Amino acid sequence: MPSTTDDVQRHSVHTLVFRSLKRTHDMFLCDQGALPPVEESLEKLRRQAKARDQYGPVLGLVRHNQRKAVSMPHDLDVEDLQPKISETTNGAMSGPLALPPPSGPHPPLPPTPPPQSMALVASSGPSANAGQQSLVPRRAPMLPRPKWHAPWKLARVISGHLGWVRCVAVEPANEWFATGSNDRVIKIWDLASGQLKLSLTGHVSAVRGLAVSPRHPYLFSCGEDKQVKCWDLEYNKVIRHYHGHLSACYGLALHPTIDVLVTCGRDSTARVWDMRTKANIHTLTGHSNTIASVVCQAAEPQVITGSHDFTIRLWDLGAGKSTCTLTHHKKSVRALTIHPELYMFASGAPDNIKQWKCPDGKFMQNLAGHNAIVNCLAINREGVLVSGADNGTLYFWDWRTGYNFQKLQAPVQPGSMDSEAGVFAMTFDQSGSRLITCDADKTIKIYKEDDTATEDTHPINWRPEILKRRKY
Repeated sequence: MPSTTDDVQRHSVHTLVFRSLKRTHDMFLCDQGALPPVEESLEKLRRQAKARDQYGPVLGLVRHNQRKAVSMPHDLDVEDLQPKISETTNGAMSGPLALPPPSGPHPPLPPTPPPQSMALVASSGPSANAGQQSLVPRRAPMLPRPKWHAPWKLARVISGHLGWVRCVAVEPANEWFATGSNDRVIKIWDLASGQLKLSLTGHVSAVRGLAVSPRHPYLFSCGEDKQVKCWDLEYNKVIRHYHGHLSACYGLALHPTIDVLVTCGRDSTARVWDMRTKANIHTLTGHSNTIASVVCQAAEPQVITGSHDFTIRLWDLGAGKSTCTLTHHKKSVRALTIHPELYMFASGAPDNIKQWKCPDGKFMQNLAGHNAIVNCLAINREGVLVSGADNGTLYFWDWRTGYNFQKLQAPVQPGSMDSEAGVFAMTFDQSGSRLITCDADKTIKIYKEDDTATEDTHPINWRPEILKRRKY
């Protein structure tokens, strides 16, 4: 009896390989990712809708000119179609158009519409009559020329911390400044000499926020240990704790006119504290992610917060509610700063830096170009805005025009890696002549203006451009 294996037809290797290739070809021949074929009727409708939307005002003119060309008499010369304009002493047009009467059965010509111009404004000269005006072209708006600022240079490097330096605050009398670090220590330095004056220990995690009260001998600090502390600088001891944050505290600000303290943190809230009674007056809720920065001012809005949920919120301090949410940023808002004289503030994010006008948060302009994670902003009374980033770059801007007049790379401390060139916090001293930055290489750097620089040695590399539409 023959076996079943004899019924199986044997094929050569060439045939089997060819069949396998054919199956593979048939499998991948159908391109599922290709676009469907274009339907002519739908494409025609799309073009009609687009033409009506974008060219609607001129479509009627085309049909009108076509009808006029058909109805125009053919026996008229070209010279007869030119309007004869009677000239006056000042060159203005007056009098009717002189056209010959129609001859034969041709209908009369339709009246010629007056010329339309969208980019002209009327202006009259001193010799023009009451009803006569000459047209002059309107000039395109130009960007204003930026103010010249002296370039900044590194003046001093202060070392002493054992971890990343995360925050800085300058005393109102401009004699010393305080820094907080990942080494859990707050250090107070002499501003003139850079010498260490005092070290305050008490936090059990990184210190992330500092503020010095202008009306009391108090220093306020907050950290990743959820603690907010009030230090009495006469005794150099903690006299108050403010309990309430559910997670790390990332920022701190003092109200300039009332005894109120505002802190923010990773629990997506900003908390308003009574400085003396330690009471949690308000818990400002509304952000959906970590609040990275908070600032206070005397005028409305008295509290402004920036968050990792890409938004900025303006708060009514009396009601404890948000009055406005700015959603222009597309990345985390890590830095806020208030202009010391103008009623404006700025926000920094990895996408760009934006300027806003108080009290309703009106968008003013973008400062684009600092393509890095912007951690901090600072501005002085001269209109110099500085942004510091994770990669150690410092960009100096003219506030009024948004012109970037200087770019600096913070040098790392000898023995550190280049990746430790990050700027976490910065502030100007009370005079605005010194810039203090806190870096990832465990140092504090102080920058000053170059006294030898002039407009001739460091000219403004500025080219006027046509004013562009604001980009959000």
